[in-house]
Amino acid sequence: MPPVIAVSGASGRIGGRVAQRLATAGVSQRLLARDPAKLPDLPGAIAAPAAEYGDGVAMRRAIEGADTLFLVSARESADRVREHITAVDAAVAAGVQRIVYVSFQGAAPDATFTFARDHWHTERHIRGCGLPFTFLRDSFYLAAFPAMTSDDGVIRGPAGEGRVAAVAHEDVAGVAAAVLTSDAGEHNGVTYDVTGPVSLSLAEVADTLGRVTGREIRYVAESHDEAYASRAGYDAAAWELAGWVSSYEAIAANEMSAVSDAVPRLTGSPARSFADYLREHPNSYRHLLPNA
Repeated sequence: MPPVIAVSGASGRIGGRVAQRLATAGVSQRLLARDPAKLPDLPGAIAAPAAEYGDGVAMRRAIEGADTLFLVSARESADRVREHITAVDAAVAAGVQRIVYVSFQGAAPDATFTFARDHWHTERHIRGCGLPFTFLRDSFYLAAFPAMTSDDGVIRGPAGEGRVAAVAHEDVAGVAAAVLTSDAGEHNGVTYDVTGPVSLSLAEVADTLGRVTGREIRYVAESHDEAYASRAGYDAAAWELAGWVSSYEAIAANEMSAVSDAVPRLTGSPARSFADYLREHPNSYRHLLPNA
């Protein structure tokens, strides 16, 4: 039988794009999601039973029969590390022979960005399982820039003059598909930083958004305390606020500034710039257009 790849988060922005690429390549897949009704209908793909990362029994049932698990990190939560560990243990119990995990650039136990610490703990657990693995440490997503720009045309946060090598979801999916469909041994034990082609300051991000939207977009640097105060009205949990604020502080610390060649080297195509992303996704900045 041909090898089978279990693609988690296959109804999402990374997993869905990876599943599309694998289907085009004729790869057999098991597609995983919390709600199988949202899964794409693809040739050579089977919709696995509903499974959440934190449910080990359901995850094992969903992964059963797969040779490789492509593990997209779970949505941010207070229990994300536990959910990841449960999903990994379920995959090992189901008999997978390899795990390819979507991690984060700068993952470390003392990373400034609190969610990057989650990824480091997950990586450590995967390393301890004894299976071949590949880690794809994505940088900040380009899609986040328009989303974190308020309707009044301001990006606010404690990023200082730091820089970030943000990347497009499409390019992450391209790298993942290349790793999953090539000789596994070539990538075993390898950690790839997956970045855009350049490192940007938030002032440069604002300038690009301004040129595209035809209005003034500004970056306003905040202090740590100002950042918490400006987000207090969202009534978010403490762990979520810490994640939001520390993501900017990680940019200030240049923990996501290094540019890698993983996208062009593994996909054969150049990584998308922020301007490229905006041309391909005009709806992403619709809220910023004059008279929107």
